[in-house]
Parts: sequence; C-alpha cells; structure tokens
Amino acid sequence: MASSILLFLFLSFFILKTSSQTCTTQKLTVPKTKTLYSNCINLPYLNSYLQYTHNPSNSSLSIAFIASPPSPSGWVSWGLNPTGSGMVGTQAIAAYSEDGKMTIKTLDIQSYKVLVPGKLSYEVWDLSAEESDGVIRIFATLKVKEVGEVNHVWQVGPSVSNGRLDIHAFQPGNLNSKGILKFSGGHTSSSTVVDSNTRNKNIHGILNAVSWGVLFPLGVIIARYMRTFPSADPAWFYLHVGCQLSAYAIGVAGWATGLKLGSNSVGITYSLHRNIGISLFALATLQIFALFLRPKKDHKYRHFWNIYHHSIGYTIIILGLLNIFKGFDILNPEKKWKTTYIGVIAALGVIAVLLEVITWIVVLKRKANNSTKTVDGYNNNGQ
Repeated sequence: MASSILLFLFLSFFILKTSSQTCTTQKLTVPKTKTLYSNCINLPYLNSYLQYTHNPSNSSLSIAFIASPPSPSGWVSWGLNPTGSGMVGTQAIAAYSEDGKMTIKTLDIQSYKVLVPGKLSYEVWDLSAEESDGVIRIFATLKVKEVGEVNHVWQVGPSVSNGRLDIHAFQPGNLNSKGILKFSGGHTSSSTVVDSNTRNKNIHGILNAVSWGVLFPLGVIIARYMRTFPSADPAWFYLHVGCQLSAYAIGVAGWATGLKLGSNSVGITYSLHRNIGISLFALATLQIFALFLRPKKDHKYRHFWNIYHHSIGYTIIILGLLNIFKGFDILNPEKKWKTTYIGVIAALGVIAVLLEVITWIVVLKRKANNSTKTVDGYNNNGQ
C-alpha cells in the first residue's frame, strides 16, 4: 500500500513538473549581462521555447532556444531565414551532447541535399549551449539586418553520425516548425506562408490529382458510356482522346515536378510513391502509343487491342488513385483538401454507377427489339 502511494506521488510530481515546463517558468538570463530576456514564446511545435531580447541600438538579437531532442543522442537547432520561410536559406545554430560535452555547429543551409557546417551570414557572438534533464539550451547573440521582424525556423533530430546531423522526422510538427519572430514581442505561425519547396510540392500534388485522379477517370467514363448512343458517334471518341491527352500532358508535368523534388531532397525517399509514379508514366505512355496503333473495327486483331487498351486504362486509374492518397499522406495538407478530392471522386463514382444502369437498360432493350424483329421476320417470311 505504501509503495503504491509513493509511486502515485512520484508520477504526480513528474506530470506536474512536465506540464509546468513552459517558457515563462524557465527564467533564463542573457549570459553576458545576466539580465532576464525581454520576450518569451512557447513555440507551437516540437515542445520548444524561445526567449529573446532585441536591442535596436546595435541591431542585436540575444536568444535562448530551449528544446528536447527525440533521443539522448539527438540534436536541436534554431535559426533565422533572411530569404524565405522554410529550411532552405536558414542560418542555423545546432547543438548536441557528445561524450558528456556540448557541441555547437553553425549551418548555412543552402539546399535540402546536405547539412554541412558553415559560416553564417549573420555576425554571431556569445555562442554557448548546455544540457540538463534531457533539455538542450542554446544561447547566442546575432547582429540582425531586418527591421521589426524576421523569419525563424527551429528543429530537432534523432541522432548525429560522425559529426553530421542525421535527418529529422517528417511529422506535421517537424514540417511546421517555422514562423515570424517579431522583435517587439510575439510570434506568428508561418503555416500559411509557403516556401518554394512547399509550393512545388503543392503544384506536384495538384497536377497529379487533376491528371490521374480526375481527367483519366472522366475520359474512361466518356468512352464507356457515351458510345452506347449512336448519335454520340464519333463525338465521344474525340472527347475521350482529348480528355486522355490532356490528362497525359498534365500528368507528365506532375511527374517531372516529382523528379525535381526528389533530386532536391537527397536522403528523403518515398519509394512506393515514387515507384507508382514511374509506373503510371510508363503505362500512360503505352496508352498514347496505342492510339496510333489502333486497328480498324473489323480488323482481326481489334479484339486483342481492346483487351490491352482497357486493361492498361483501368490499371492506370487504380494506381493513380492509390498514389494520390499516398501523396496526401506525404504532403499532409489541411483536411479540407483531401475531403474535397474524396467528394470529387465520389461524384464521379455516382455518375458512373448511374450511367452503368442506364447503359444496361439501353442495351437490353436493344437486344429485345432485335429479337422481336427476328421473330416477326420468321412469321412473315416463313423462314
């Protein structure tokens, strides 16, 4: 009984201590002047905090960044981005514990390919770091050129290999850990501010969703159901071809942006998404060639061409839909975008079901009429 009470008290103390660790409860001082920081922010992601003081007289920004790495061998970093709102262009300060000693690195991040130490574009002094109870604190003073506000980025990573920071996770918190730091106090989340890489991801997603996820299924619906009506011939064929050619052109553009994103993100690999994308491009290209190899209706090989054409077409639709939802999981956009796309696909599905029913009704009536004509012909002609 006594041990249970002690365990309860210990857990209660731990939970209380953890929940009370906010920016304002961590009274830190500027190392050189021993004065409290003027501003304090509970950053919205990665359980991180920032205390800072801006001195307009010498354009200096003194900061204390506090965060816990994902593992004891992990790293934390904070930096300013004078050119954008994302990772590329960030002038970062990273720290980690190695053999009981703190190591600090400055990183001039010019691309997603590699993170190598480099001199910052900002003048930095009074740089130090400390670690206690799994929490790392970075102290620094930077001479800032910006007036009023500046973009800042923070991050945590799991490990360090041979002095190089290993890649961080890609959970929503890691992807959204950026904002606008106001020198007078306050922070604005930059989740609505789109950097170039995020913009390219959005373009990649939109192009492929429109191509493989809307136009290709629409083209199949046109071909399957409009040709049932003789009055729609040959209009249905030109609509079908136009729709599929447009889908292919847009899909190739989306595929190309995907290749570009991959080349700019060394170490970030989405193998299944990439492989499905390559397969879609190859299959769609085969479909385009099939258009030029299409035999006439009465040709002896037309039946085999139809099997090939239909099989490839339905395979493209299935793989396209699968890859689009894989893309949603990777890009992790606002829920409304995924919901909207599901609504569009559901609408196309309902239309296809209704047209399927109408088509079978028309076909069965046509067969019934043909049978009646045959019987009437027998009665009248005696044959």
